[in-house]
Amino acid sequence: MKQLNYDFILIDCPPSLGLLTINALTAATDIIIPVQAEYYALEGLSQLLNTIQAVKGSTNPNLELLGIVITMFDKRNSLSDQVQKELENYFGDKLLNNSIPRNVRLAEAPSYGRTIYEHDKWSKGARSYKALTREILNLFK
Repeated sequence: MKQLNYDFILIDCPPSLGLLTINALTAATDIIIPVQAEYYALEGLSQLLNTIQAVKGSTNPNLELLGIVITMFDKRNSLSDQVQKELENYFGDKLLNNSIPRNVRLAEAPSYGRTIYEHDKWSKGARSYKALTREILNLFK
């Protein structure tokens, strides 16, 4: 059997804390948590952090929080700024510098069955994901 080697394997989970998420956390080494720039997202984040601690205490003691990324960020909205400040206060340098903006082209892409790079690679959303990818890769250097 041929051995396959990968530098990274990304596991994208649903926002619920069901069995799929628990299994993904058990298999993972690092976790990046996307947080929408909305109040209720902060509420759900505390539940996820509790789940991560439970997984670390039972099935995966090596699981580490690599970072938090703010999504659906709108710089014109004071709520986005408030969420960012809360995350900065709580997570410090775990809050990644690059956020993902609220962007029409990002929202449209799935309805066309395309990635954002296929749909509009020059959109603000696509450029933001590219910058986020570079930032994450730099964390492993």
